[in-house]
Amino acid sequence: MGHSPATAGSRRSLSTRVLALLAVGATALTAASVTAQTTTLAGHRAGLPTVHVRPASAGHISATSRVAPISTSDCVAQIGIHCYSPLQYRKAYNLDSLYQQGVTGKGRTIVIVDSYGSPTVQHDLEVFDKQWGLPDTNVEVVKWGNVPVFDPTDSTQTGWAGETTLDVEYAHAVAPDAHIVLVETAVAETEGVTGFPEMMDAEKAMIKSGRGDVISQSFSATENTFPGFDKGNFKSLTDLRYAFKDAAAHNVTVLAASGDDGVTGAQLSGNDLYPYKVNSWPSSDPLVTSIGGTQLTLDNDGNRTAPDAVWHDAYGAGGGGVSAVFDRPWYQWGAAGVTGNHRGTPDISMSSAVDGAAWTYESYDPTRAGWHLTGGTSEATPIFSGVVALADQLAGHRLGEINWRLYALANLPTKWSGIVDVTTGDNGWDKVAGYPATKGYDLAAGLGTIDAARFVHAIAGR
Repeated sequence: MGHSPATAGSRRSLSTRVLALLAVGATALTAASVTAQTTTLAGHRAGLPTVHVRPASAGHISATSRVAPISTSDCVAQIGIHCYSPLQYRKAYNLDSLYQQGVTGKGRTIVIVDSYGSPTVQHDLEVFDKQWGLPDTNVEVVKWGNVPVFDPTDSTQTGWAGETTLDVEYAHAVAPDAHIVLVETAVAETEGVTGFPEMMDAEKAMIKSGRGDVISQSFSATENTFPGFDKGNFKSLTDLRYAFKDAAAHNVTVLAASGDDGVTGAQLSGNDLYPYKVNSWPSSDPLVTSIGGTQLTLDNDGNRTAPDAVWHDAYGAGGGGVSAVFDRPWYQWGAAGVTGNHRGTPDISMSSAVDGAAWTYESYDPTRAGWHLTGGTSEATPIFSGVVALADQLAGHRLGEINWRLYALANLPTKWSGIVDVTTGDNGWDKVAGYPATKGYDLAAGLGTIDAARFVHAIAGR
């Protein structure tokens, strides 16, 4: 998604683009947008998952089932979309060879920040792990502020709970031995500044206490929704950067979802999108690594049957574009022909497509407990947080700000850098024309995606 949780991740507004069976998260989460085409997918068929999108401001779709997950081929035949397990992602991103080398994230900590959190996150992770044969871990939950008692009838809280579940399960799936700290804040992040002071305070506290190596943020707000933007005054946004400055000073890597609305984004109300290109923060911050979205096409075993493309399906598109707030950072000097004088996003992209969704297990709402399918840059961000944890372990220290490393590596052949160019697709959305994927850096997939076995060694310098 690229806005507030719609169901986190980059989920969009909690109350918009909702289907009858859709649980959306707040506008701050990055989640996939819902369109009329979702209605068909959302219709329940006996014995099959019910698919629905959860906007997060990044992307998030969900399908509910009270039975075990089904295979990719069965999803295509019965639901009409591709669906993937964590084991398929491991194969697709060439992670298994790292695990065989003992690179599992051991000794490293991933901090995940979400409004409200989920009361069943530990239980749900254990069910998820058992299904896929993954090792269990104890999630450390930190409540920041007066977090309300969870209400499963509150769509804002359930939207964030869905985001939380996705974040935790997929960060753990990629870095199974990393410690996960889930920070639950008491105010929902939507558009504008709402919810951000609490999140930034929480992140600053985690950094100060030395409790995180990488911070995963599956939420965002459109830059245009911050007070003063229309007058060219960006202070309400830039005053919130203190946590990222502290992260840079302490060599903590910070990630954020680029969004699920392609080149556009939610307006302040959260009910409509801008009819022109915009960008979202914190993804647009030069101190943050912006994670965009791709579509994987895999068989039942996780083998690619087509090259990765920019995520753009019936449910959403990967966020990307140029910031109206930040100038082009030094590390994007080589991309000046693409970004102009402004910060361009995303930096790197991972799986986000709803037609290529990830299985999650969720039980925070007892009326919908079961297996769900989720997509959006809210998925891509925790996946990449796990990759960073693996690289930190291999390097033997925190890598900190990684953007300069990414752009330097992109100058090398894939066999040395592990960065795989994405040259297919575009990120247009809601009648706003997007950017096409091209050779080299572009505003649809950034530098591309990764072959983790090569990338982790390259970025770690080992």
